[in-house]
Amino acid sequence: MKKNLIDKKSSHIKNILHGFFLSIGTTVAEPSTILPLLINYFSGSSILVGIFASLLKGGAIFVQMISAFYAQSYKYMMPYLRLVFLARFLSWFGIGLIIAIFGETDPEITLWGIGIALFIFSFSAGFGAIYFKDIQGKIFSNKFRGKSMAYRQFFSGLGAIISGTTAGWFLTQFEMPMSFAYLFMISSLIMGIGLIAFSSIEEPPKENIQPRKGSFGKFLKDSFVYFHKSTVLKNQVLAYLFSYSHLIALPFIILDAKNHIELSGYVIGLLLSVQMAGGMLSNILWGKISSAGEDVKIIYISFTMFILSLILVIFFHNIYIYTFVFFMLGASIDGVRLAFGNLILIIAPPEKRPVYIALQANISSIGLFFPILGGVILSFANYFTVYIISIIFLFIGLFYIRKSVKDI
Repeated sequence: MKKNLIDKKSSHIKNILHGFFLSIGTTVAEPSTILPLLINYFSGSSILVGIFASLLKGGAIFVQMISAFYAQSYKYMMPYLRLVFLARFLSWFGIGLIIAIFGETDPEITLWGIGIALFIFSFSAGFGAIYFKDIQGKIFSNKFRGKSMAYRQFFSGLGAIISGTTAGWFLTQFEMPMSFAYLFMISSLIMGIGLIAFSSIEEPPKENIQPRKGSFGKFLKDSFVYFHKSTVLKNQVLAYLFSYSHLIALPFIILDAKNHIELSGYVIGLLLSVQMAGGMLSNILWGKISSAGEDVKIIYISFTMFILSLILVIFFHNIYIYTFVFFMLGASIDGVRLAFGNLILIIAPPEKRPVYIALQANISSIGLFFPILGGVILSFANYFTVYIISIIFLFIGLFYIRKSVKDI
């Protein structure tokens, strides 16, 4: 690998720009605020809210092992990542177009259209995650990567605050569902700026190429055998899986809040912006901790804040508590993302990097479907039950974190 392509300032800046503009684009469908309200507008079903919250990212689970199988022998990942970026841009813009055309006349077609577009957006990300992470593994050293990702997430938070404020303004100025349509179409154009920025990074060639051997079926079998034999990989992946336990409750906090406070467009925008501010400001701390090589500490802090947030919404119901809760949720989500994203690259041998990334992403991504579990629970129980089950699952995650610490 060419040393002059590692830790380049231009790659660092483009990585940040990608996160900033992507965050502005995707925050308009944030699973904790805007997306539940969008789906609730067309359908009052809590199960559908959970399904659509899962669709936003859950489609990626189906394809990452396939992507890893082929990516082993790729010298360059960028050409394939650019195709992924194009699919994500078109599907995001398509959601706005579908709402604009059918939203006021045919809710059923609109929901189907949104669902299909969200799945394409998420499905393509399944391929892109492998290429994206592998490129990051090549262009940054371990310690600089943690710093770059902290900066990226800081500016992603800033972009999300801008997006949250804008979303609140759109929801106030325009009638639903056209406000949602405008949000998606405009945000896709802004997202495109970030996609172009990352696409222009100069990627070093991979030196240790793992040739494809046998069929995909054999590769899949060998990968999961390897997973069971590698204690450090297994415990880390299971810990990451249960980090998603907050999603059992997350999409429903905003719906529960409707029963206690007035959710105007201004308040929705405020809560969304506060959540993103939590993510942005926390990355100042996460970056310092990660640069010191203590990513596990970030995970402990993040899990603690997840649990505290859910305890607070059980016992307190006012705008101040909800503001504090969404701030902590934003910080926790970014902490978990940064820490596990960096740890998998640290423990993975270069020749096995796509397989490690895919195994962690595929198995942990089961957690992306936890909102469906939350919706099912809510359909026959209540918000309290949803929160308690989410907390129990998070404690299981803490158990696996303790086990993983011994191996890292």
